[in-house]
Amino acid sequence: MSVDLMNILRRLDDPAGLEFPDGYSRAEADASFDRLIEQIESRFSVNCEIDRDIQDSAQYGRIDVPEEATVRGMRIVFLVSKFKPLAMIAADNPGAFLGTDEARAEGALDLADLGKAEQALVESGYVVIPEELLTTRYDGVARLVFHGSGEPDWWDRFFGSF
Repeated sequence: MSVDLMNILRRLDDPAGLEFPDGYSRAEADASFDRLIEQIESRFSVNCEIDRDIQDSAQYGRIDVPEEATVRGMRIVFLVSKFKPLAMIAADNPGAFLGTDEARAEGALDLADLGKAEQALVESGYVVIPEELLTTRYDGVARLVFHGSGEPDWWDRFFGSF
């Protein structure tokens, strides 16, 4: 891949901004998220479940494509970080599979559905960060107040709660 995804994570990892980056605009985030909703609902020909009120978190919002709109009958979840352009895709729920490759290998995610999902994110200005990368140990510069067990990971940094 030509994009160095870890470099993007490190560039956005400012210890002064844990919940949102410097210069964050709720209006711009709302507009980007609205464009993404439009893209996803158009591609999957369905109304999605939307959550954009995620408090005390670096996560901006979540879009769920219902199982009846997917080839394999498995919900597809999009998570968008307040740290644009970061976004991720999961089959069923984040953590249900160790990424989209595993979900595809287990027959839970269709390649054509994944392509539609990735294209919707890219055309809306987001970068797809694989769940496998987000679940690697966090070794950045911010001091995270971690509420889980074990060591924090990049998921905690850009999608987790504070």
